[in-house]
Amino acid sequence: MKTGFFWDERCFWHYGGDYALTLPVGGLVQPMVSGGLPESPESKRRFRNLLDITGLAHDLAMQSAEPADMDDLLRIHPASYLTEFKALSDGTGGELGLRAPFGAGGFEAATTSAGLAKAAVFQVAKGRLKNAYALSRPPGHHCLPDLPNGFCLLANIAIAIEAARDQGLVERVAVLDWDVHHGNGTEAIYYDREDTLTISLHQANNYPLDTGDAADRGSEDGLGSNINIPLPPGAGHASYLEAMEKIVLPALDDYRPDMIIVACGFDAAALDPLSRMMATAETFKQLTALTMEAADDLCDGRLVLVHEGGYSEAYVPFCGHAVMEQLSGSSIIAPDPMAETLHIRQPDLRFQEFVSAQIDEMAAMFKNAP
Repeated sequence: MKTGFFWDERCFWHYGGDYALTLPVGGLVQPMVSGGLPESPESKRRFRNLLDITGLAHDLAMQSAEPADMDDLLRIHPASYLTEFKALSDGTGGELGLRAPFGAGGFEAATTSAGLAKAAVFQVAKGRLKNAYALSRPPGHHCLPDLPNGFCLLANIAIAIEAARDQGLVERVAVLDWDVHHGNGTEAIYYDREDTLTISLHQANNYPLDTGDAADRGSEDGLGSNINIPLPPGAGHASYLEAMEKIVLPALDDYRPDMIIVACGFDAAALDPLSRMMATAETFKQLTALTMEAADDLCDGRLVLVHEGGYSEAYVPFCGHAVMEQLSGSSIIAPDPMAETLHIRQPDLRFQEFVSAQIDEMAAMFKNAP
């Protein structure tokens, strides 16, 4: 079986209207690419293109998918939100939440994005693919049921999970979010449920400012099924791997999911303009390798990665390619042009020890919690 790669050109056409301009476009006022949003199509398109240029795309099952349908959406989002979203999308676009503007056709782009995640989950769950990557855009991990947030218009991963549950394809699911920003939307959707373990590995107090604390463990039936791992700004490659080894992997082993889904953001990379972390392409490759090992041990390798953030148009493609090298087992490599520079600039030993102490403290707290 091959590794699947789900993508659709329609997702690259999503834009935020003229979000960053105070003047109407026309005359001498030039439109901005993607409406001036940092969440532009270029990082994703260049990721996709790099797979073609190196030839790795030939080792993958490249495909698109049908958009998520209304039944899929209604399992997560109320009809009132979807109706308003569709009406604005059919016009000139607008904004319904916080930092999540969209232009005309935004609803169709978002349902296509969710459909890619759904198809990836379905095909892996049915055993048709070894594992899969969904190049979803717009992203989804900040989206609440009735409030889009942080460039996210629909909760892509939750939509995919509940569609698969409806068909009896999955029961216990673990969502590991290594986007640099806290996965507050996914957390909120599953906060009081025990059938989904949510783990967010993120930069502390980046975005959103009021969520992502390690003390937030879930409620009611979901108590203990939510894990937040906030790392201080500047934490680098070694700290990410240490957090995986000491917290994430033991949590997955305890939970015993029948599928692992990764909210795969590349904005923890050292070159990203929206974070202050020091991860590299090799970091994401090794995170993927560790997660694959856990999936092999726990759920017959059933693993899906769904694209989230990542705003360095030059560097995201190398992070993504590194992940696809690992997922597919391909021998085709895209050497990281920044590897030597970023290796030299990793945190010094004293700072690594400081972060390590924080990781140990969180690991002990999670282990001793009821």
